[in-house]
Amino acid sequence: MNQAANYEELKAIITRTYPDMSGHLKRIARFALEHPNDLALGTVAAVARSVNVQPSAVIRFANALGYSGFSEMQRIFRGNLLERSDNYRERISQMRSRRADDDRGAAGVLHRLVADTVGDLGQMEENIPPADIAAAVGLIATCPRIFVLAQRRSFPIASYLGYALGRLELRTHLLDSVGGMLQESLGSMSPGDVLIVVSFRSYAPEVVDAAVKANAAGVAVIAITDGPLSPLKNCARVCLEAAMDSTREFRSLVAPMCLAQALVVGAGYHLAEQKKAPPAKTGKPRRKAPRNAAAA
Repeated sequence: MNQAANYEELKAIITRTYPDMSGHLKRIARFALEHPNDLALGTVAAVARSVNVQPSAVIRFANALGYSGFSEMQRIFRGNLLERSDNYRERISQMRSRRADDDRGAAGVLHRLVADTVGDLGQMEENIPPADIAAAVGLIATCPRIFVLAQRRSFPIASYLGYALGRLELRTHLLDSVGGMLQESLGSMSPGDVLIVVSFRSYAPEVVDAAVKANAAGVAVIAITDGPLSPLKNCARVCLEAAMDSTREFRSLVAPMCLAQALVVGAGYHLAEQKKAPPAKTGKPRRKAPRNAAAA
């Protein structure tokens, strides 16, 4: 296997090889993509403790990616850290360490949640290319119909999208499982429609299955999910990664909700620009008015 020259290449290799990894290597892979800075600064033993595996598993992970050892792989993560030395997560980590002694009680919980959320927002902004946002907005604003699907804790995001896109007078359908009619609702989609799916680890099987079937049927799938290892990535026309840490006991929905709002506002701008644009020329020559217009 060829070694990655930078973090983005390494991220792509991990994503591609993840399905064939053993259980322990999968846990390390997820940790590496969710906590790249921890892997950049930690020792083999520290990473192993964080993932609850043996240190030898961390070395096997590096070998599986084409590196002779952990240190050689770690250089890629350190290079990524140096490029983003001023990012939000680093600043928030410093802030949290200063507050360590006061992080008790309700006020401490609030501080931790706010710090984690700010870090998630900053990482999401870095991870999602502007071109992907533009592609998703373009699909939403120009398709005949929009279907939105999420289950469990992701449902509030789908509910907001269904409401807000409907307010833009876009034909939007919020899908749910009420009355066991989900499959029938999915069957009404046609090529050219858009299905927006929202799911995070542990991924709702109904949502993943719907995305796979929709993609196979020619429906454009837009996925809001948590990272490149999501099963939604391979079946999505556009995959937007909200960068959520799956190891937390309580995972905030602020970042994906912010992303959903960005899609709605972006679609609104797109529709407004369409209304301003002059009508397209048909290419037909204009008919000349008769000379005796009054007689005509």
